[in-house]
Amino acid sequence: MIERIYSDRLKPEMHGSRVSIAGWVQEKRKLGGLLFLLLRDRGGVVQVTLPKKQVSQEVFETAKKLSRESVVVVRGVLQAVEKAPGGVEVVPESIEVLSSSASPLPLDPTGRVPANLDTRLDHRVLDLRKPQVAAIFRVRSALLHAARSHLLGEGFIEVHTPRIISTASEGGTELFPVSYFEREAFLAQSPQLYKQMLMATGFDRVFEIATYFRAEEHDTIWHLNELTAIDCELSFISDHEDVMDVTEGLVHAMLRGIEEECQKELELLGAELPEAGKIPRISYEEALEMLEEHGFSLSFGEDMSTEAEKRLGEIMGEQGYELYFIKDFPLEAKPFYTMPGGDKLSRSFDLEFRGREVVSGSQRIHTHELLVERIKACGLRVENFQNYLEAFRYGMPPHGGFGMGIERFLMLLLGLSNIREAALFPRDRFRLQP
Repeated sequence: MIERIYSDRLKPEMHGSRVSIAGWVQEKRKLGGLLFLLLRDRGGVVQVTLPKKQVSQEVFETAKKLSRESVVVVRGVLQAVEKAPGGVEVVPESIEVLSSSASPLPLDPTGRVPANLDTRLDHRVLDLRKPQVAAIFRVRSALLHAARSHLLGEGFIEVHTPRIISTASEGGTELFPVSYFEREAFLAQSPQLYKQMLMATGFDRVFEIATYFRAEEHDTIWHLNELTAIDCELSFISDHEDVMDVTEGLVHAMLRGIEEECQKELELLGAELPEAGKIPRISYEEALEMLEEHGFSLSFGEDMSTEAEKRLGEIMGEQGYELYFIKDFPLEAKPFYTMPGGDKLSRSFDLEFRGREVVSGSQRIHTHELLVERIKACGLRVENFQNYLEAFRYGMPPHGGFGMGIERFLMLLLGLSNIREAALFPRDRFRLQP
């Protein structure tokens, strides 16, 4: 390994120490007999100062020839300098060039020269060198780490279900077909059917950080065709309130993890976390009444439009709630596996965040007969679900679960303008590269 120390660990009290740093040459400027380099690594930026009379001619000439974004190792003496970034600079004794960058650059990694999102995504590697862009994925990493740690601590088992499936997970036609030897198969819409099947095995709490594929021909700031989600399923529940309890605990754990690990990133992005108090739960019918009181009329059973969802978010925000559950949706609007809650309602819920859905969940049907009935009622073919249905014939406990879209949650959490910013290499209706 190349010996090095990250820039954010260089402190003024280390004055006079010999250090080794490595990274990308972000800037180079000359001032009289001084040459300055700004070297960027994952910790931040450190100034490398070359007084022509104090460093060797070889080191000075090497620095002069460096192109922006070249990768170098600098070994030298640390000095405390109040006006330098981080209060320190390094006077080099040697500069080793590991890789020279071509120029001109197709994108300015400092962000001083603006670029539209398509240009940024076309040159994503350079875009990810920007501290603000990198901060998004540090937050994402902390979020997933906190989620995994919390769920394992709550007795969940991490699983990985197939991404290639023989039939639709949830019905519908929005599927990506793939050629699977002599047969047709599809990319998975979600791990839904598999995580339910696992409830019959004795694995009574499972989770998966899953990849979804949705062949929907949309082109909005809110949708991707390849997305990531945290999927959970748990058994021996009383109803969907138990699933909401788990969802709420997970969200609080994720927010705590980000708050503890990512203060620097949150400041860089200008993001504020929501209050981590008790998350209110309102029924679908109560939501309609609230909208009606504020001049927004919806009929029972009508799907809540983006505009209605946004308006409800504003109403809840005025009451001090950025996060809130909507529960007990009309049964006809929910997938076949959702447990009915009477003739017209379902034991289902959404978690809304600032007026947008980020989690969808429910209690599931656990009896074979009712499940077959609902598959037929939803216009689906029972024979397409035989392997799934078999799990319900030999003892299935009451269970429920949810899926949380990571990119959308991150987008709302950090105030990003487009969901594509929350994916490293996003896949949408028109983008298949890089």
